[in-house]
Amino acid sequence: MAAVRAVLLASLLLFCCLAATSHGSVLFSSLPRTLEVTASSKQGQVLKVGVDKMTVTWRLNQSLAAGTDSTYKTIKVKLCYAPVSQVDRAWRKTVDNLAKDKTCQFKIVSRPYDASNRTVQRFEWTIERDVPTATYFVRATAFNSDDVEVGYGQTTDAKKTTNLFEVQSITGRHVSLDIASVCFSAFSVLSLLGFFVAEKRRTKRSERT
Repeated sequence: MAAVRAVLLASLLLFCCLAATSHGSVLFSSLPRTLEVTASSKQGQVLKVGVDKMTVTWRLNQSLAAGTDSTYKTIKVKLCYAPVSQVDRAWRKTVDNLAKDKTCQFKIVSRPYDASNRTVQRFEWTIERDVPTATYFVRATAFNSDDVEVGYGQTTDAKKTTNLFEVQSITGRHVSLDIASVCFSAFSVLSLLGFFVAEKRRTKRSERT
């Protein structure tokens, strides 16, 4: 009986290990580059968060055989860190296992995939304020009905050295904060001056009495 339990326990552990390794283990290197992706940003261009806009386009590579996109259900477009902005930043690290990859952290748009419409799809995106200063590119990934990656495309080459652009986050203080700071400082000075004047008068009155 004990031997049977040991075998069952070992089998259960093996099953759990296989399930853990098989789930979310899609490798980026295994994905076919089936999507053509472009962005209106130019090489070296600097975009400001909350102000500048960027138009992203994507479509299936027209040279591919019919049925290549038969499993495509969703296209997710993201803003991704270029290698130059990943150096010494483990939280932006590129990992071949997409479940652990941290290259593309900012969602641009997610759209259902229409296999009957292979024309160019586009989306205009205003750079969101939570995007940090860094160098970026854009990647679109195709997902199947199980939300598993099955294809991709990006605005840069395989080594991620071309068509890169920069995003500049908010720096310095806002004008309204500066005005509030000046007003508060002036009020503090006047309050302090008023305190000294009142104290001086109180002292003189005390001396007279």
